[in-house]
Amino acid sequence: MTKEISLEHVWVEFGEFTAVQKANLTIAGGEFFSFLGPSGCGKTTLLRCISGFQEPTRGVVKIGGKNMKGVGPNKRPTALIFQNLALFPLRSVADNIAFPLEVRGVDKKTRRKRADELLELIALTGQGDKKISELSGGQKQRVAIARALAVEPDILLLDEPLSALDLKLRQHMRTELRAIQKQVGLTFIYITHDQGEALTMSDRIAVMNKGKVEQIGDGKTIYDHPGTGFVASFVGENNVLEGTVLSNDGTIVKVDTGLGVPFVVANHATEKGALVPGDACQMFIRPEALRIAAGDDDRNRFECNFVTEEFEGNMRHIVLDASGRKLKMSMINDGRNPIDGSAPIALDFAPEMGIALPPGPLASA
Repeated sequence: MTKEISLEHVWVEFGEFTAVQKANLTIAGGEFFSFLGPSGCGKTTLLRCISGFQEPTRGVVKIGGKNMKGVGPNKRPTALIFQNLALFPLRSVADNIAFPLEVRGVDKKTRRKRADELLELIALTGQGDKKISELSGGQKQRVAIARALAVEPDILLLDEPLSALDLKLRQHMRTELRAIQKQVGLTFIYITHDQGEALTMSDRIAVMNKGKVEQIGDGKTIYDHPGTGFVASFVGENNVLEGTVLSNDGTIVKVDTGLGVPFVVANHATEKGALVPGDACQMFIRPEALRIAAGDDDRNRFECNFVTEEFEGNMRHIVLDASGRKLKMSMINDGRNPIDGSAPIALDFAPEMGIALPPGPLASA
């Protein structure tokens, strides 16, 4: 059974700089868990705390209920894959995979048997005698994973391993990584700044910003129910409008954004007493939630002007101007909804597709 990891009030400070602030979370055994955030947010520092390469300034890291204070990386049930992979170009594929076993003094026959087992796992059966230089980028990624699995760790730590790959290969490796994780049943802890990687692979995601864990949840919750303005603006695209709360029944908030119509949206404030009438707020609407207004329902209907259109294969992204505020609407490129830029366009959105949050910092563009 794989081991649970818990971080309890973990702080990491380097002189006057605080890299991680009061991180509290639990990662279940067998979970694919991602830390998502921009560069410098503290996600790699937390990974180093779990692996043993960094001791927390304060707080506790536990693996399987055991306090890891003073336990070195080689004594922890973890294996780490770095962005640069660090494969040995002059060694064969099988020797690369078996290298951690060689370091531990395992005999050659046993090492080769384990390497062959892992080559089968990563769909490279019969290629153990090849040189690393003969492999494609995706195959090298798989060899790095196999090498990390050679010592049979409970937890695999992956620090942005796909960031150097091109887009198509990156997308392919997402599927392969998830499939390998499900097959071996280990805990995978994944570091990324790429929301697509986190959303497609993870059981749960911790979104980080400036050393703090802003929100933890599964991909759908993070995307559909962001708890802060930073999460709403970092994960996926969002149109942001500053406004004032007109009313709030606890579930639905009515917001004045100065566009001539009070918007009715979902209340996503988590703090008790937040978003009372008269409060400033931020309203978020996903580009795919905006639509050409139709029917008799006037809720959330407003007018804007066409600015330009961005073509992206199966999607159309329409840039609009609403009283000086730039908005984006995304729709499937199916030939419907032609837009004539000569006249104002009436748009609307379903109340549950907009959200209101207290004012806060947003992700940088």
